Amino acid sequence: MLADELSSAGDDAAVIDGLVVTTDMLHERTDFPPGTTRYTAGWRTIGASLSDVAAMGGAATAAVAAYGAPTFDPAEIRAFVDGASDVCDLTGAEYVGGDLDNHDEFTVAGTVVGRTDDPVYRSGASPGEAVYVTGTLGRTGAAVREFERGNAERGNDLFQFEPRVAAGQQLAPVATAMMDSSDGLARSLHQLAAASDCGFRIEWSRLPVDPSVDAVAADETERRDLSAYFGEDFELVFTASPTAVDEVRDAVDVSLTRIGTVTDGEVLADGESLPDRGYTH
Repeated sequence: MLADELSSAGDDAAVIDGLVVTTDMLHERTDFPPGTTRYTAGWRTIGASLSDVAAMGGAATAAVAAYGAPTFDPAEIRAFVDGASDVCDLTGAEYVGGDLDNHDEFTVAGTVVGRTDDPVYRSGASPGEAVYVTGTLGRTGAAVREFERGNAERGNDLFQFEPRVAAGQQLAPVATAMMDSSDGLARSLHQLAAASDCGFRIEWSRLPVDPSVDAVAADETERRDLSAYFGEDFELVFTASPTAVDEVRDAVDVSLTRIGTVTDGEVLADGESLPDRGYTH
């Protein structure tokens, strides 16, 4: 793997001398269902990279994007910039520009820089600690179902998530390992387990499933698929001592849910092996 050869790679973002750097590429075919507005596309493009900064416990500073499309519609570009700027405003960052180029498919790449003097990596979890998630799970999966049903307004609303930059900074002093859930909760747990050489034991009933999932899921199997495997929710998954979390909980600006425990075994859900399944880029 390239991460083995690049000493600063392998986590959600690279940290070099306190500078946090991350980039993400999104494509119309795989990331923006029909009905996704350019405003929402701008929001998600930059939001995805802001989430990477959040996972390192960093403060976000600035963002840029490269925008490729078959044709350039000034109104669409303006909407994209507005979405990118508005999600930056939520996190204290500034959208400072980017680049335009012709491309046969609407394709965008967002880059965010930030700062932290004490980054949180994926590799610090220890058996006996608890594992938590911020916010709720399944919004993006529910959004895609809404787009498929022709409910574009609802889909766009759900797609405009809030990157957990503030929460990441608030949790950084107590989190022993952390990442975002862009690949889905199940895959995130496997990635944390590999990095920390540990296992997890979670309980399905503890997952904070977003109410939007219940509005679209046909049954419990689909509800679980959307909340645990679909991905692109951009919540934080982290490990910590329960006592330490209780000490900072009131200062964190989003809900924190304990979903299980760190172990020295496998990644299990209700005692059964949890598949390493998630979002495929």
